[in-house]
Amino acid sequence: MKYVGLADEALSTDGAGLRPAQSQAAESGTRGRIARLILENGPVTTAGLSARLGLTSAAVRRHLDNLLADGMVETRTARTYGSRGRGRPARLFAITDAGRSAFEHAYDDLATSALRFLAERAGPDAVAEFARQQIAELERRYRPAVEAAAPDQRVQALAAALSADGYAASAGRGPVAGGTAAGGGEQLCQHHCPVAHVAAEYPQLCEAETEAFGRLLGTPVQRLATIAHGDGICTTHVTSPALVHNRATTEAGGISA
Repeated sequence: MKYVGLADEALSTDGAGLRPAQSQAAESGTRGRIARLILENGPVTTAGLSARLGLTSAAVRRHLDNLLADGMVETRTARTYGSRGRGRPARLFAITDAGRSAFEHAYDDLATSALRFLAERAGPDAVAEFARQQIAELERRYRPAVEAAAPDQRVQALAAALSADGYAASAGRGPVAGGTAAGGGEQLCQHHCPVAHVAAEYPQLCEAETEAFGRLLGTPVQRLATIAHGDGICTTHVTSPALVHNRATTEAGGISA
């Protein structure tokens, strides 16, 4: 079932008071909107979707039940940190591989076949070179926006540029541990990957992208998870430039008594 390309006006109604054909279109439109929200924002609760869409929890649950039946989404249990009160842990809804496939991808089986042919004829190094060449264009387009941003806003600027290209990216502080951001940096998350199916077979695409992020941001980055490897989100840890500076200063000056 395809959940893309529906009229926007169908997305804000739950189908009440419409003729059968209109009602069906509205239901499909709302369901598609829910699937896209989960795709772009990551695992979310029923309450979160209800608030975002302005629908009742009962209406959202009905659409989620249909998406679950279609294999478009799956349920997960929310992680809890520290002591938890009474009651069941929150249930999160996450997009599945089938759900992600329902949305249009920039590459298809032809791209995979072409890279397979290239690898067989010229070896894996040729695939890596191709990946770097493809990412070089992305890097060239993103650089002006990233460099124009203030130093503490560059990860957000990169996320905005990625989102404009369909990666549904977001940026935020890394996981909190002991009251500070673990690792002294931020996390860049991509909730959608147009080349996930190709990158699953050829990780050189992910590696070239990660290298480009490091050059654009001017600081070390580390890929923690990828959609291509079965994770729900592509997550990249971005080291704080201040932390890099402090390390360099310490190494250059040594440790004083």
